[in-house]
Parts: sequence; C-alpha cells; structure tokens
Amino acid sequence: MSIAHAVAHGAFGRACLYELDRPMAPHAHREGHLIFHVSGPGASVVIDGKTLPLTPANATAISPWQPHYFAPVDRRGPTLTLVLYIRPGWFADASHTAFEILRFGRPAVEMSDHITRLASETARLLAAHGGSDGSFEDRLSALTQAAFDQTWQWTSASDRPAAPCSVLRDFRLRRAINLLSERLGEPVDLAEISRSSGLSRPHFFKLFREQMGLPPTIFRNALRMECAIERLAKGAETVSEIGLDLGFATPASFSRFFIANGVVPPSAYRRSVASLTH
Repeated sequence: MSIAHAVAHGAFGRACLYELDRPMAPHAHREGHLIFHVSGPGASVVIDGKTLPLTPANATAISPWQPHYFAPVDRRGPTLTLVLYIRPGWFADASHTAFEILRFGRPAVEMSDHITRLASETARLLAAHGGSDGSFEDRLSALTQAAFDQTWQWTSASDRPAAPCSVLRDFRLRRAINLLSERLGEPVDLAEISRSSGLSRPHFFKLFREQMGLPPTIFRNALRMECAIERLAKGAETVSEIGLDLGFATPASFSRFFIANGVVPPSAYRRSVASLTH
C-alpha cells in the first residue's frame, strides 16, 4: 500500500515523500512536476505515453499539463520518492529564470553528483522538519533550478523559454475550460460542454488536445484533485463533505478517485499534512 511519509504545502507548491507500490491512473498537474528516486527498487514514470526510468541515476521532469503516471517495475517492495509540484511564479521569483510556465526541455533528468546531493538534502529536511526548516526552500529552489537547467542542456538558445508569455487559446476553448472549472461538483456531459462552447464534440476533443496537450477528462480530474488537496490541507471540512461537494456519491468513490490520481486515500493525505503543521 502506498504511504505519504511527509507532505509540505507552501508558496513553492507541494513537496512530498511518497512510498509507492502500485500503478496510478494517467493524470496531470498545472505545476511543474519533478520525481526523484530516494530508496527502494527502481520504477518508471510514463509521460505522454513514453516510459522513463526512475532510479538513483534517473529522475523525471514533467511540464504543466503533461499526462503521466507512476508504474512500479519491481513488486518486491515499495519505492520511496521525493515528489515536487512547483508553482511557476515561485520558481520565477526564486531563480534567475523568469517565465510563466515551468516547462522542461526534456522529461529525463540525469542524476549528477550535484543534483543527487540536493535531492538527498531536500528529502532529509522534508522528512525531519516537514519543510519548516529555514534552509528547506533554498534547497528546494536549488534542486528545481539544477534539474531545470539540466533538461535544457544541449538545447539551442532559441528553444529556451526566454521571457513570460501567455498562451493564447481559442475563445471557444476558454469558454469550455471556464464551464469545466465552474462545474467541479456536478455531473458533466462533455457533449453539452462542447455545444455550449460552440464546438462539435469531435472538434472540441481535437482542439483541447492540440492546445492543452491532454483530453478534457484528465484536465477536469486535475482540477478536482487540486480543489480536494487544498481543502484537505486546510482541515476545515470532513473528508466526506469535500468528496460530496466535488460530486462523489460516497466516501469510497472519492477515496478511489484520490488514490488513482494521487497516491494515498484522502484521509491519509490529510494526516500527513497535519502532522507537519501542528
């Protein structure tokens, strides 16, 4: 069974120590996403349909909205991972790189001695202090910067994101995204969403994939997970209340969704965050 050993929320986004032993469903995040092997058997991460190793020598870098999922290779034991969800605005402020989207040059990160040391220090501080140590964000920033720079090695300057720029999307797609965002707790008929946006269903799916890089179903699941995670971390509502408000008929269905798109049951996630903030 997968376990959340430590979770820290902050201006940077989220940093987590997860023990993983089961495959996940394809999902996505709006943040830049880094996964490092800490201990245990090697595993793999499937990004945009391509399988990449997750080992002491290889980490993975996932750009915003890239579909991906964890896949164990050796079922004899769990893999302990350091998993980062980095908000682009924090990274731009904390580093010498200024742009809107934390987009990586390639999904594979080779674990140099420098990156290995930074990942080890970050994982140690997270496990020991839950991100409250004064040097944690400095280590997190240095690790993210080192991984980011490495994914852009051997890439021409013209291919690098040099300055902030907004992606201009079709107004009909913006309308559809707004509708999906407004209806997180309602049953959603994607055919009705496409009609309300002025698109046929096939054109809607085609346009969504072209401009967002993923299907609308995975996008909607990402929004529901984001909302659930933030509300669980705040601790003001029960797990059942959050699940029902997000459209899940039973706590069990909410738990299955959270495990498939995250790592652990929502109640376990809440406990791992609460233990670091009290």
